[in-house]
Parts: sequence; C-alpha cells; structure tokens
Amino acid sequence: MSPDGAEAIAPAAARQAMDRERFLTFALAAAELLVEATSEGRICFAAGAFQSRLGQAPEAWIGRPVRELVALADRAAFDASFNLLIARDRMAPTGFRLNDAASTPVSIGGLRRPQHERHDICLSIAATPQWAAPPALADAEEFRHSLETDGKAGQLGLIEVTAARPEAAAVIDGHLTEVLAPSSRVGTLSPGRYGVFGQGVDAGAVGRRLEDLLQEAGHAASVNVTSLPLEAPGLTPMQATRALRYALSAFNRGGVAAVVEAGFDKGLNGFVAHAYARAAGLRKAIAESRFRLAFQPIVVLSTGETHHCEALIRPEPGGEAPQDPQQFVLLAEALGLSADLDWAVLRSVCAAARRVRNTRIAANISGQSLESASFRGALLAMLDTEPLLVERLMLEITETAEIENEAEAARSVAALRARGLPLCIDDFGAGSASFRYLRLLRVDYVKIDGIYVQHAKRSEKDRAIIASMVDLAHGLDAKVVAEHIETEEEAGLMRTLGVEYGQGWHFGRPGPLPGR
Repeated sequence: MSPDGAEAIAPAAARQAMDRERFLTFALAAAELLVEATSEGRICFAAGAFQSRLGQAPEAWIGRPVRELVALADRAAFDASFNLLIARDRMAPTGFRLNDAASTPVSIGGLRRPQHERHDICLSIAATPQWAAPPALADAEEFRHSLETDGKAGQLGLIEVTAARPEAAAVIDGHLTEVLAPSSRVGTLSPGRYGVFGQGVDAGAVGRRLEDLLQEAGHAASVNVTSLPLEAPGLTPMQATRALRYALSAFNRGGVAAVVEAGFDKGLNGFVAHAYARAAGLRKAIAESRFRLAFQPIVVLSTGETHHCEALIRPEPGGEAPQDPQQFVLLAEALGLSADLDWAVLRSVCAAARRVRNTRIAANISGQSLESASFRGALLAMLDTEPLLVERLMLEITETAEIENEAEAARSVAALRARGLPLCIDDFGAGSASFRYLRLLRVDYVKIDGIYVQHAKRSEKDRAIIASMVDLAHGLDAKVVAEHIETEEEAGLMRTLGVEYGQGWHFGRPGPLPGR
C-alpha cells in the first residue's frame, strides 16, 4: 500500500473513533447505561455507570443476557418488550427496575438497526428518581421463568409460612429481600409460599430469620422449609425443566409435604425415579381416558356472545395418577407422555364435537406433539376421514418454548391450516419463544398470557405491552384472545386495547358443554 493510502486511512479511522466517542458522550449525557445486544439478547457492547450501579465494570457484562440488567420481578415484562422491539424496530421508553440492591427505577428505550445482522439492538437506560420503590418479589410465573433460564446450579429453597393473621404477609414481603444476598432470586409462589434460589442460598437460615422477624412483629407463625439441589446429573435440560415445574406445582398445591411426597427430598433425580415408578399407572389412566372434560367459553368482547369453548382436563378419582389437573399434565410431560395425553384428550374432544352444532371446541396440544410426524399423520388422517371436524375443532398450541424441531412443527401447522383447521398459540408473551413462533407458525389466534391481563389495570407498562402484542398479531393476520378476565373493568380495558376475544370467570367457569 502506498504511503498516501496509509495516510488516508489513518485519519478516517481516527475520525470514526472520534465520532463514536462524541456519540457516547452525548448519549451518556441523557442515560447512565448504554448497551448493544444481539437479537438473541446477549450483550456485545456496554458503557456507562455499570460499576457504580451494578458493582461490575462494563466489560464484565459482555456476553451476558441483557435481561439480567433488570430486576427479577420485571423480567417477564422486559422479555416481552425486547421481543416486540425486535419485531417492530423500536421500544418506547418504558419503566423497569434495575437489578441492583435498591431496585432502582429506570427508563429503558431501544432501537433496532436493521442493517446489522446480529449486533443490532441499541438500548439506553436512564434512572428515573421521581419515585422510589422497595425491591419487589417476583410473582409465580416470573419466578418460574427465571428459575428455568438462570437456575442451573445452587439450591432452590421453598419456604412455607403458616400465620394466624393475614397481615404477616406484609412483614415477609417487606423483609424477605433484605435477608438474602443481592444475587439471590426470590418470588411469591402462592399465598404464604415463597421460593428462593442462587449460589450459596441457605433456605434454612432464611426461614429462621423470617420466624424471628414475624415474632418481633407480634405474629404467631410457623415456617417450614425444604431445599432442592438444582444440579441434576444424568438428566437432560428438558427433563430437569419439567421436574422443576412439577416441584413448583406440588409446592403450590400442598406445600413442603407435597414436595417431599413427590420424591424431591432426594433431588431432581430422586423425583424422576419416583415418577417413573408411577409411569405405568399414568399410562393406563391416559390409555383408558380416565378423565372428563370441562368447557370454558371464549366470548366476543364487543357483543358478549360465545365464539368457542376451550376443553380443560379433569382427572377422575382413583388409581395412581394425580387428581390435580395441572399435576396430571405436568407428570405426563415429565415422563414423555405428552403426545399420548394430547391424543387421548383430542379423541374425547372430537366425541363431544360430534354431538353439538354451532359450537367450536379448542383442544390443547403440546409443542412436542406438533413436531411429531406420527402425531401429525394420525391427526390429518382423522380430519380427512371426517371433514366435519374441521368446522367444529380448534387447536391451541401449548409449550411452544419446548419445540426442538421447528421444521416439523411448521410442516404440521401448514398441513392443518391447508385443511382449514383454526390454530391458536397459547400463553403468548410468556417467553421469548412465543414471539419467534408467531412468525414461524402462522396461526389464526394468539392468546395473551394472563399475567399481563391481571397486571394491566394497575400497570401502564403492561397495558403498553398488550397493545404492542395486539398490533403485532394483527400485522400477521391473527386475532387476539385475553385470558384470566375476572371483571367487567378488565373486559372493557381489553376492548380498548384492541383485543377481540376474552376468557375468564367473568364470562363463565369451566363446566358442561353448551348445547349438550
């Protein structure tokens, strides 16, 4: 290269460096933290007050999930906003809490640079000192999601508090975060039941400290604690995830005693061994359809008329299979029997659909069934033999996060839609996978996860997220269902946000199929 060429390049590089420094100077004048991330949510550039705010230099955050910048209680909402940013190229400044000891309120805004293939998400994070809030406990769904994504090691502590007066909950909520290390995660799983996890978490010590705090506040209470090692040698990540779901479900249903009864006192591997001992009984219950169906209406929000009904499983008493519907389904997942259960439920739904007119019934099928070529073949053969079912069925796709063979899942969706069978993605927004699958699996409906509906009345952030989800779904020619609607106020709010259909106790609890 000629000397003249070298001289030309050097000033250009210098100008680029100066331009970047000038940009950072102006940007940091309005924000404390600047981040660039990949579309997969990994930080590739960080600048600003990371050391003072988060206790680590910016370089320490390179390669880490960007969601870890946000407090645990806000991560589900951040995931939804981040994935909407990818879909819509912009995130308007939105309020979250930082993942620091004070849960500092911050405003996060973002843009996508479409000319970049991977390092294309730019986020600016600015403190909003107008209000202060104590560290918040994550709710059950947020805690479960964080546990599944971040809880690869350490201990899961489950704390059950039985108190004579309901005011004791305020004491726990106000002090539980104080007795844990800043890196620990804590959530409210159900009234009086809490979960904590992280490296070095001593659930027993936490329980004893809570007992002391409750006594000091004048509350008569007992605290029962158990710990579950999160390491699971010999289990696949999917098996470990399903085992954890079952543990949390058992704890919510029956507290520490139910967790021990399920075999978790011997760890995740102990549960799997215990569960496989029950596999024959569960397999028999599925094969013999030892369950009934309850049907919950989904209504048109503008008129209140029933649009279709969702079929919900209700296990029959007796036998070795769990009686609780969620436990029944989760155990089937843990044992790899989801496709068997889906087919048994679908047969029962078809039997009901044959006996009614003018009522479409939605049956749930898991992502595992959707990617199964044999399941697809059997379903298509049934529809081809009995075309009338296409007019009376709908399929709700659950567990989209567990789809491993995307090509097979897309093939199933294309074949079903070609026959005119309506499809719906369930729990939309519950995880980042649902946004990706909305584009991959072209469906007719999306059902917004109920956590956003429940929070929307008091949270402007959740209302904005729902509105963005609605716009995204409509842009892909899908209509929107909102679940967990319990009041007319919530129904009216969903209408104003553009949601077409609603489901929840406000419109009817699960029961007999209308028209039977």
